Amino acid sequence: MDSDFVKKRITVLRMQKGVSEYKMSLDLGRSKGYVQGISSGRAMPSLSEFFAICEYFGITPQEFFDESSAHPIHLEALSSLARQLSSEDLELLCQIARRLIRNHDIP
Repeated sequence: MDSDFVKKRITVLRMQKGVSEYKMSLDLGRSKGYVQGISSGRAMPSLSEFFAICEYFGITPQEFFDESSAHPIHLEALSSLARQLSSEDLELLCQIARRLIRNHDIP
């Protein structure tokens, strides 16, 4: 694992989830400076710790390393919410997403 990528990715995912390094460390059952050690590059998670970190964020290891998926936490949340919608509401959500994509492409 590339330590620079891992520390940056964990920081991005942690910020998307809105948790501090301290809280994440405690949530993972580790010492209060555990995540800070990874974020600073002083430490790397073991393979089992890496899987625990992925589980904490609700993503797969593949999603962790997929840089094209900049917001896997938000995508998972959206997917979970979309599964609860009616067909009509799901189609409306698709229309909104298409409109947002079109508007985003306009300079």
